[in-house]
Amino acid sequence: MRLNMRPNMEERYEKEDLQQALDVLRRGGIILYPTDTVWGIGCDATNEEAVRRIFKLKQREDSKSMLCLLEAAGKLQGYVEEVPEMAWSLIEFATKPLTIIYPGACNVAPSLLAEDGSLGIRITSEKFTQALCAGLHHPLVSTSANISGQPAARNFGEMSEEIIGGVDYVVRYRQTDRSEPKPSSIIKLGVHNEIKIIRE
Repeated sequence: MRLNMRPNMEERYEKEDLQQALDVLRRGGIILYPTDTVWGIGCDATNEEAVRRIFKLKQREDSKSMLCLLEAAGKLQGYVEEVPEMAWSLIEFATKPLTIIYPGACNVAPSLLAEDGSLGIRITSEKFTQALCAGLHHPLVSTSANISGQPAARNFGEMSEEIIGGVDYVVRYRQTDRSEPKPSSIIKLGVHNEIKIIRE
């Protein structure tokens, strides 16, 4: 008896979608994609030109920083000069998506950083975004898919045509999902483990 080792159509669809998104990101493009929270606009976080394109699309001031996604906590040390000890426990015991704003961020596009040099980073637990980050080998910018000042799109059905038309690739994965996830919690950490809750 021969086993059918070919991937099913859904798996093949996701792999093709993932590869096309990665090709765009590697060329410096911007994508529209689902995250572990709301839908986001993303690019290679080390590409300054791509980051500025996202600011322009969102009609957002450069002074308002954007967060990044990583697929594993072990990657943090490549983008934060000194990870506060408290961060490891916060990540390990988080029960919902958690963005941590770290001091002393490095090795990303300068315009991503806040005036104090900090950067918000979330370790994603969602399989597609994990695969994007792993394949890109860089952090992935994640900012809400909306024009600045307008409501964020919680699912693809709420997406504006202006946003869809302004990116280089729209991820097909989860376009039919009409769930309404909430944004992540946000905590800011200091170098000496000082904690400031920005959003619960």
